Amino acid sequence: IEWIAGIINGTTNFILSEMRDKGLDFDVVLKEAQRLGYAEADPTFDIEGVDAAHKAALMSAIAFGVPVQFDKAYIEGITRLAAQDIRYAEQLGYRIKLLGITKKTPKGIELRVHPTLVPNKRLIANVEGAMNAVMVHGDAVGTTLFYGKGAGSEPTASAVIADLVDIARLHTADSAQRVPHLAFQPDAMSDTPVLAMGEVVTSYYLRLNVADQAGVLAKVTGILAAAGISIDAMLQREADEVGGEGSTQTDLIILTHDCVEAKMNEALAQRRWRRCRRCRRCWHRSRVFARKSWPDALSLHARSFRKSCRAQTLLRNPAGRPGARWRFVPARNLSAGQCGHA
Repeated sequence: IEWIAGIINGTTNFILSEMRDKGLDFDVVLKEAQRLGYAEADPTFDIEGVDAAHKAALMSAIAFGVPVQFDKAYIEGITRLAAQDIRYAEQLGYRIKLLGITKKTPKGIELRVHPTLVPNKRLIANVEGAMNAVMVHGDAVGTTLFYGKGAGSEPTASAVIADLVDIARLHTADSAQRVPHLAFQPDAMSDTPVLAMGEVVTSYYLRLNVADQAGVLAKVTGILAAAGISIDAMLQREADEVGGEGSTQTDLIILTHDCVEAKMNEALAQRRWRRCRRCRRCWHRSRVFARKSWPDALSLHARSFRKSCRAQTLLRNPAGRPGARWRFVPARNLSAGQCGHA
């Protein structure tokens, strides 16, 4: 097995499907998921990606013969996603899915959970509602996909009973004939390290809400160039389309070539992002929104990012190749003040 990527939480997949199909905000759809029994009364483990990370850690252990290392998984949930983000993804030909990804690379194992932009023509992009799907790529067999229900009282009960039956069968089997719980004998386990996110190589999707005036594009590209980040493609929205008639703000969208995540973090940390256009005192920056990577190049990893007084969004994106996907991340307000300027 070379890599595994999948929709492994039915609750979040139901929420994302409803947000896209009905144009509703996250909070509204979450309440509906709770009413239907797809989400717990306290849905934190589901919507913050923790449940999916538990499953990804188990899949990584079974696939690569390493210990279960949940504490080293990179985890992002879907709580910061808005209907606007999903609309942009649709316009670009992608659907947002919360994916659990694990991949073996020469440097170590990637283990991460985050919202991801998946090309809408791929099978996994069309897994809707509370259904789950897992893609497994092997060196000889290629890519296979496993599909089924991932939430609800009866599917959950069925899975629990199946596990209990397996435990009972193993208990009565001769110890020499048992299949190890993680598929590898203890003395065959590997100590391959789990990579930190800063070591992941990917391309990025950036969405910046900027002033519709001369010189802005030059400043943005200058910051990226200084960090050694190459631009693959660029798109600018009409200001009226973004903010309504008479708006002076517009969205600038940039796709980059591959780079190490640490370089993008370095670029986004530049102080030149940090000045409010009017009061020159405060700014809000959010840790981003999206990752994008091809299923056959899962080392790609993208992030999105917001900047300026109203946490205007700056997304980052991965791979300029077809089929890449992106992910979304929780935002953090890094500024103490709030001037209200847009």
